[in-house]
Amino acid sequence: MTPDTLDQLIAGTFPNPDGTGTVGVTTRSLKIAPSLAGMELDLVKPLGFGRALAVVSDQTTHDVLGARVVAALAGSFDVRDVVLPTGPYPDDETVEVVRQATKSADAVIAVGSGVINDICKYATALDGKPYAVFATAPSMNGYTSVNAAITEHGHKKSLAAQAPVGAFFDLQILAASPARMIRSGLGDSLCRTTSQADWLLAHLLFDQPYRNLPYVLLSEDESPLFESADALMAGDIAAMERLVRTLVLSGFGTAIYGTSAPASQGEHLISHYIDMLGPDRPMVFHGEQVGVTTLTMVRLQEKMLETTPVVRADQETLETFTARYGAELAQSCWDDFSKKRVAAADVDALNHRIAQRWDGVRDRVSDILLKSSYLEKVLRTAGNPMKPGEIHVARDFYDQAIVRSREIRNRYTFLDLAAGTGELQGLAAAL
Repeated sequence: MTPDTLDQLIAGTFPNPDGTGTVGVTTRSLKIAPSLAGMELDLVKPLGFGRALAVVSDQTTHDVLGARVVAALAGSFDVRDVVLPTGPYPDDETVEVVRQATKSADAVIAVGSGVINDICKYATALDGKPYAVFATAPSMNGYTSVNAAITEHGHKKSLAAQAPVGAFFDLQILAASPARMIRSGLGDSLCRTTSQADWLLAHLLFDQPYRNLPYVLLSEDESPLFESADALMAGDIAAMERLVRTLVLSGFGTAIYGTSAPASQGEHLISHYIDMLGPDRPMVFHGEQVGVTTLTMVRLQEKMLETTPVVRADQETLETFTARYGAELAQSCWDDFSKKRVAAADVDALNHRIAQRWDGVRDRVSDILLKSSYLEKVLRTAGNPMKPGEIHVARDFYDQAIVRSREIRNRYTFLDLAAGTGELQGLAAAL
């Protein structure tokens, strides 16, 4: 019988595809099962958390699962039931609210999905406390990562946090979650191909660090998941397990590497820009949005691979950033962007490097890039949003996000390459 990848990671025995030896994760306990009802205490007790626990949920996730977890733990632990208002926002203010509410706890149990998990993993990392998570929706890949998407002073960032000691997934609960949240998880999974292409580009052009491991972890589950998009949306438990495995393994890939780089590149930059600077709009789940931005990125990547690019010096300055974003946000963005900015003194050397390496770049990126037509089919089958208007973003602002999103983080992607050639502005509306 072939060893299971998840079991090997928990045990620290997964063969390292990037070198010798084995790799593992800091998460000590993982359970994915058709139902976890009646198992909550048995899952938490071995974690060695101490007696005082804070169970953090919002009103919705409390009704779905949080109350059940609290009741199961109450007889053996001193439990504080912390229930946030429905739809909490993952920013520094909410993190502080949770830190104060869990001040007397030895450990925290998060019950929720992306926002609750990110808030708890970041708050507990700041306070030096362990945490575990009971998932309520398969909506994103951050459950087992070591980063949290938190907005600080208006700037959405991926901040260093910690992985959960235990992560628990009740497939019946997840399958009963809103269809949009299931579509969100599928959309978040779709970006493996574009994020890998962007990361590989930076590696091949600039010799930046790169690892195959995050993508080897996903290799067995990705294709069967995408091929079962219709079954997933019909409530099939086996398809839901495949989605959960994909999300968990993606999170583990970033946890092992130490940053979100393997799973968050140009497609996430566009999404973050929309979240940071877009107008008020109806609520959109992260993965719904990432599915749309992933289509944009794969089309851009396909276009840029057609010819050998020639770049020019970047004309952006702190002054242009300040005029665009205001002093505080401009400085925060510039601190990141300036590290990858192509200065006039570096242009000739970069163009020489591109000319020498581009055939190899094209071949290697093409090998791992799923076709835009295939990604469109997967999203269409599941009923996911595919166009900016379907995520309540006006086309002109979406084009602005494509052009400007590279300015908010130090990650060199195909967005930067297209901007360097002068093509990004003209291509935006066609993507």
